[in-house]
Amino acid sequence: MSKSVDEEEHSLEMHLPYIFKALSKIFPRNEMPPLVPILVGNTSPAKEREYGDILAPYLEDESNVFVVSSDFCHWGLRFNYTYYLPAANSAPNEGLKLGHKDKPTGSTIYDSIENLDRLAMNAIESGSHAAFINNLQGTGNTVCGRHPIGIMMCALENLKRALKLNSLTTDFQFIRYERSSRCEGVSDSSVSYASAFARVECEDVAAQFEDDMRPKPRGSAASQDHDSTMGHAS
Repeated sequence: MSKSVDEEEHSLEMHLPYIFKALSKIFPRNEMPPLVPILVGNTSPAKEREYGDILAPYLEDESNVFVVSSDFCHWGLRFNYTYYLPAANSAPNEGLKLGHKDKPTGSTIYDSIENLDRLAMNAIESGSHAAFINNLQGTGNTVCGRHPIGIMMCALENLKRALKLNSLTTDFQFIRYERSSRCEGVSDSSVSYASAFARVECEDVAAQFEDDMRPKPRGSAASQDHDSTMGHAS
């Protein structure tokens, strides 16, 4: 990685304070688990499947936790993305790009942005990497962490096939959605944020997970958990 890329890359730096805060509730400061940063650049769907296969065994190990960084839609002229869905039930490919002087004729712009994001979130929750790729190709949604998300989806698909797990135990579930502002016109802009989790539950893993998350008394034996952080390179 060049110095200029390193200076502009901020996904890991954004993660660290939150990871430290969360782990501080469980581990003494001198017994923090190791952190393994993984920087994901502009990959292809085939490479996402390849890297997903590589990471699947680590995802299966209940002592590992993966954290994936991504914003969702970056909307506005300054992001060169003004895709607009005129109705709540519009298909991903039924939108149009708004120009500087265009005005929406159906849904508000901020509702359209949420619809775009919900379509992407639904594709992720489906557990199908192909569905997620198709959604992004249809809308062009500027989900900046789409590649690490894709890799983790491929890893989960790999585990479902290998362990014969059902979707309820492995697929992502979204728990919160926010936007930086409510866009009224094309000159406005906003960035969307969404939070999701996925948990692989094999035999006795769920009970072990709950036990591991309980606060441990100071001086107790340190866990060997590894926190693998996946960032996106913009």
